[in-house]
Order: sequence, then structure tokens, then C-alpha cells
Amino acid sequence: MKDDYLWDGSGEPDPQVQKLETVLGRYRHNQPAPAFDQVAEIRPVKRPWRFLNLRLSMQLGAVAACLVVSVALYFYLRPPTVDDRGPSWEVARLAGAPRIGLKAVGANAGTGKLSVGQTLVTDSSSRANITLNETGTIDVDAGSRIRVVQSGRGRKRLSLERGTIHATIWAPPGEFVVDTPSAVAVDLGCVYTLQVDDSGVGLLRTTLGWVGFKLNGHESFIPAGAVCATRPKIGPGTPYFEDASASFREALSRFDFGVNTPAERNALLGILLVDARKKDALTLWHLLSRVSDVERPGLYDRLAALAPPPAGVTREGILRLDRQMLDSWWNALGFGDVFVWRTFEHNWSDPPPKAK
Repeated sequence: MKDDYLWDGSGEPDPQVQKLETVLGRYRHNQPAPAFDQVAEIRPVKRPWRFLNLRLSMQLGAVAACLVVSVALYFYLRPPTVDDRGPSWEVARLAGAPRIGLKAVGANAGTGKLSVGQTLVTDSSSRANITLNETGTIDVDAGSRIRVVQSGRGRKRLSLERGTIHATIWAPPGEFVVDTPSAVAVDLGCVYTLQVDDSGVGLLRTTLGWVGFKLNGHESFIPAGAVCATRPKIGPGTPYFEDASASFREALSRFDFGVNTPAERNALLGILLVDARKKDALTLWHLLSRVSDVERPGLYDRLAALAPPPAGVTREGILRLDRQMLDSWWNALGFGDVFVWRTFEHNWSDPPPKAK
């Protein structure tokens, strides 16, 4: 048999091959040959949808939803800790119907609780008292709005947005402050009255002990019998005693808060130096750090005549505003130990609310 027969059917056939062709002939392909130069499109094979896959997905989703709800409920329902909110102030009605939020504290409503974030409001005919045993007690006059900002251990902070409060504080110095729209009052163990009008103008009057009044590093110390005004965007003015002469008080107000020419400012300072009494050393001491370098020598001389500086305090040191010398002179005036302020004031180094 020639090999050509196997390829093209030419040549002498082999009998065995012919027999095999006869048997397998029924399976012979009789269609046109495929065009191999055309690539058939390949389609992705779809997996059959299974019921178990759905059940597993639903179970995982349910577990996740339960976890989310559980966490949310925990943070919503958990009781506040002392570190978070601290104790609440006890609110008692003195007159009318003061409100804590929308809830009235009336004649038949007993006492209320004032917690962090809550606001006590008194209208024109109502008054209230708030007390925290470890801190003190505060009478709130009519037309006032006061909010608890902080009530943690060693740090109690209220915000007097408007109105008048009368505070009697027995907490350690520096643990209690009141924010106003234009200054922060830091208690140093005292009794005082604080007023704020609708424009943010304030007045602090101390009747026992002394209070620190500050705004952005601008400090005033108000001992018993003295008052200090404060203005939005300016902060606390210079403290003075209420029995000072009318001309002294008027000149000081214009010096602190007025818009003055250099000549007017010099004239106002002259009135203060002439009218100052020995106890008005309180005011002159504060003015040392509030006048210009040119104005300070005359101010020093007048203060030294009224209240001679203690040993170690020199004219040169005061003229360059040496902090230790200024503090020593303050302590010698007998209005309080400035060490208390320097020790505890840093507890409230956070910036106060923005002034109006």
C-alpha cells in the first residue's frame, strides 16, 4: 500500500484499510469544514444561584445590624460619669417661675437639677438659687440666663450670658469660674456680684475675699469693696473702690474704655494721680502695666508716695515691669497674696468665649 492513499485516496488501497473505512463510514462528517480564522465569542459561565448563599448573607447582615444598634444604645443610655458631667446644681425657686430649658421650677414643682449643658432662665418676675454643696451657692436675679459649662472634680464653670448673680463660694481658690461675654471671673474664695447687660457690658463687685478678672492675659484683681467694669472686645478695666471721688471714677472709665487723643489721655492720667488716696493704690498698681513707658515714671512716683514699695522692689525694676517686683508690691498693699492667683489661674488657661 502506498502512503498516498491514506492522504488523498490515490495509489493501491489496502484491503484492511478499505474494510475499516466501510465500518466507520457511518460516522463520516458530511458538513462544511469550520472557519478556524474566526474566533468564537467566549461567554462567562453563570453559576447557579444557591439558596444557602442568600441565607448566609442575611445572617451576616443581621449580626452587623445588631452590633450597630447595641453600640448606639450603649452610648445613648449609659449614665454620665463624674468625669464626663459631674454633679448637678440644685435649683430652688425664690420667686416666679424660673425655667431649666422648657421645664418650670415653680411653687409646686419642688427643686430642679441643673446639669452640664443646661440653661437656667429667669424672666422679669422670677428669681432662683442654685447650690452645689462642694462649691457654693448663687442667687440668680430676674432677667438672667446662666448655663453650666463644666462640673467635673476641681473644675466648676458657669456662663452668665446676661443678668445678675450673687455668688458665695467656699470651694478652694481657683476651682470655680464664671464666663461672661467679655471676661472670665476666677474665684479666689469670696463673695461677689456679677452683672452682664444685653450688650455684653459687665460689672463685678466683690464684698468678701477677692476675684481675678481676665481676658487673653489682661488681668484685674478685685478685692473686697472694689468693683471692675468690663467691655466686649476690650476685657476688664482697672479696679477701683466705690467710695473714690466721682472725678476719679469718671476719669478712670474714660481712660479704660474711651477713645482719647494723647493729650486727653495725659489729662485723664493727671486727674487720677491728683485724686488718688492711699487705698487707691489698688488702681495705680494696675495702671503700671497699662500706661506707656513715658507715662510710667510719674505713675511710679505717685504710687510710691502713697504706698512705698517693699524691700527688693526698685524703681528701675518697676519701670521695666519686672513681674516678681510687681507681685511683691501687690502683696505689700494688703489686698491678697498674688501667689494664689499665679498658682491656680493656670487651671483656666483655656481661652474664654469670644467676646461680642
